Amino acid sequence: MRLLAAAVVLMGAAVAAKPAPILPVNDATLSGTAFPQSLAEFGFFADAAGTKPVPGVTPYRLNTPLWSDGAEKSRFLYLPPGTKAKAQGDGLLDLPVGAALIKSFAFGGKLVETRVLLHRADGWVALPYVWNAEQTEAKLALAGKRIDLTTPAGQAISYAVPNKNQCKECHGRAGQVTPIGPKAYNLSPEWLAGMARAGKLDRVPQVARRIPLWEDRARVPVAAAARGYLDANCAHCHNPDGAASNSGLYLGWLESDPYRLGVMKRPVAAGRGAGVFEFAVVPGDPAHSILMFRMASLEGGVAMPELGRETRDPAGEAVVRGWIRGMR
Repeated sequence: MRLLAAAVVLMGAAVAAKPAPILPVNDATLSGTAFPQSLAEFGFFADAAGTKPVPGVTPYRLNTPLWSDGAEKSRFLYLPPGTKAKAQGDGLLDLPVGAALIKSFAFGGKLVETRVLLHRADGWVALPYVWNAEQTEAKLALAGKRIDLTTPAGQAISYAVPNKNQCKECHGRAGQVTPIGPKAYNLSPEWLAGMARAGKLDRVPQVARRIPLWEDRARVPVAAAARGYLDANCAHCHNPDGAASNSGLYLGWLESDPYRLGVMKRPVAAGRGAGVFEFAVVPGDPAHSILMFRMASLEGGVAMPELGRETRDPAGEAVVRGWIRGMR
């Protein structure tokens, strides 16, 4: 009898210790019209700290990412059951309605914000979520927020979480909000092949020339490292359909026209953004190139990119400076 009682106790303990089932992503929340007030409502993560994606939420990385004051970033892609992304040559993956791109920003291992880009029936919607100090919850911040923190380089900054309209400034293309990160030429062939094998991508895209890994920048031609950096940090606005289309300066990876890349190109509208300089890029002379002048500035109305940084990026400046210096 005592053995039976003990077995019952052990069975009860085992039942009590059984982990809670992992719930699927809330597809109704993704495809609905409301803006969820907390990140947890989507069901992207199995833990409250937003670090363990549930099945169906796939981590990915960009070969060369956007630089944001040295923030550590984690990226995830969600595709609804029964759907798959479609390859579009070298460019952006075509993601189905109901898909989501999730990007978290952390400093010193502490999450600061998570941005969610939702593909709804009427288009893409960008929503920013800010993490609490306890790292247990991220709340919607449509109006954005300023957060005092210290960067990995030891600089104290007022970090800007973008408001919903500012998200549109970078993600706007031809008047529509759109993803800007997951382009085939900035993703690894291994990740793309894995997605195709898993039935989440219709085919492996043929990429003629891929942006190199940022950590390999010292081992690849400086022009490749610099062009990859400019694509990730500038080309979302500086393209024929972007917010800076009227500048005529197009900095995408696939651009091949030296003039459109800024070589001996005068600015469309001269102003203090150009400083005392005449051309966007002067071959062999980064010190007299407007592109370098604006990258090295922190002054409002001069600094480029306009959003997403409070400090300078020495490594990014170095590769672009080397690219210009090597031009003949």
